[in-house]
Amino acid sequence: MSRGFLLGLDGGSSATKAVIFDTWGRVAGVARDSSRLEHPRAHWVERDMNAAWASAARAIRGALDAAGLDGGDILAVGVTGHGDGLYPVDRHGEPLGAAITSLDSRAAGIVERWCREGVREQALERIGQVPFAFSPVALLAWLQACQPERFSALGHVLTCKDWLRLKLTGAVATDFTEASTGYTDVRTQRYSREGLAMLGIEAAFAALPEVRMPDQIAGQVTQEAARETGLTAGTPVATGLHDVTASAVGLGNVGADSLTIAAGTFSINEVFSNAPHPDPRWATRNGLRPGQWLNMAISPASSSNLEWFHRQWGRADDGGTGAFLAEMEAALAEAFASPSRLVYHPFLYGSPYDEPASAGLFGLQGWHGRGHVLRAILEGVVFNHRVHVDALASAFAIERVRITGGGSHSPRLAQLFADALGLPLETSRIREAAAWGAAICAGVAAGVFPTIEATTGLCEVDHRYVPDPGRQAACQQGFARYQRLVECLRPLWSELDADEPAADAALSSAPAVAASTGAAR
Repeated sequence: MSRGFLLGLDGGSSATKAVIFDTWGRVAGVARDSSRLEHPRAHWVERDMNAAWASAARAIRGALDAAGLDGGDILAVGVTGHGDGLYPVDRHGEPLGAAITSLDSRAAGIVERWCREGVREQALERIGQVPFAFSPVALLAWLQACQPERFSALGHVLTCKDWLRLKLTGAVATDFTEASTGYTDVRTQRYSREGLAMLGIEAAFAALPEVRMPDQIAGQVTQEAARETGLTAGTPVATGLHDVTASAVGLGNVGADSLTIAAGTFSINEVFSNAPHPDPRWATRNGLRPGQWLNMAISPASSSNLEWFHRQWGRADDGGTGAFLAEMEAALAEAFASPSRLVYHPFLYGSPYDEPASAGLFGLQGWHGRGHVLRAILEGVVFNHRVHVDALASAFAIERVRITGGGSHSPRLAQLFADALGLPLETSRIREAAAWGAAICAGVAAGVFPTIEATTGLCEVDHRYVPDPGRQAACQQGFARYQRLVECLRPLWSELDADEPAADAALSSAPAVAASTGAAR
């Protein structure tokens, strides 16, 4: 392998992480920088696009400093970022207002109308996924209906990583994976004008960016970006890929027999296939290359719940959510030492269900403490993942499960996943899986690696968790209780969703649909 280093830039919904790897996947330096999410109205979750880029630039500089390197040591840069949402730019490549993040649900009324009109079933057949509120196509439909002047000014519709790459290189493009967030025909894997017409947004077709493969060079670092980041002008930048797919690549899960779980802001559960298999329970999107698909069962209901709990009851200076969980270990150990009937539904930002679900804690009594509540939150997050994993396992042969993100390297949480899923589960020595996936793309683009598939040997397993029969039985009882409460509450969720903005409600005469990837029925 070549000497030198690869940089993986991972743009999350509220923070960006830059990780420098050597060509064996060992971390040389890492830095994280936050940019604020804005909530101007109920159901709106936005972010300043220039602030997001400034955050990325600071993270890159921080990673170089942490590694003791300068820009000339970086062979290539790969970019990944949160999927869905909308990062719109005008015809000059400048931000067209704030980015709409994937935690936003303003387009729920649009999705409800599509459901009533039968568009949902047509979409599943043509674009491989049912519309959901945080999808770019739903947000474009909302933009067209509610902000027509902004819609008509669109130059390009980008995702988070495409925006960061534009700022690095000055070049507009997207990659094969994120081109399929509603814009492509599921069978041809190419942009579909007919698909956009079906959704009533054919006018957006001209704003779709050029599609490149994830491991191709999409541009070089510009002089301006070099000044801001500390990188060297001319450094090649790979197209990169959606962070969901990048996590699978970073874990070495690039074949059709491996399930990837990413317990991040979203509950991500995914498996590759060599043929399209559309189903309302997951989105069928493009894989790493033509002739491969990625089946993603997701909902915005995973570690964001832990982050919320930390914001409410942690300390600003305690080192973040991971450190907070470590601090809570004694209380958690006590809470897990005896049976519990507390149930938590982790639906702060959305769910896998049609109805506008809300989070809830059930069975709480006066003798319960923070440890009991945190245990219930952990179990609720894992149970929500199980809803998705069970769906995928009903259609795909899964021989291996690997997990990343959201404290999954905590032995307690990883074991809880194994017990609740009833499946052996592996963690990788590479903790920054999405950033490593992006760096692998950079390495292929720069000629360090021959192919993405050739890097799977670098993604070594550091621990394997096997279900404990006793704990597995208790988890099964807890999951059944969790599911019964879901069914009891579904008729009431719309009554609890009292913050629907009046202007958005006008888009639909029926209650808004919660953000989801297709209903669990």
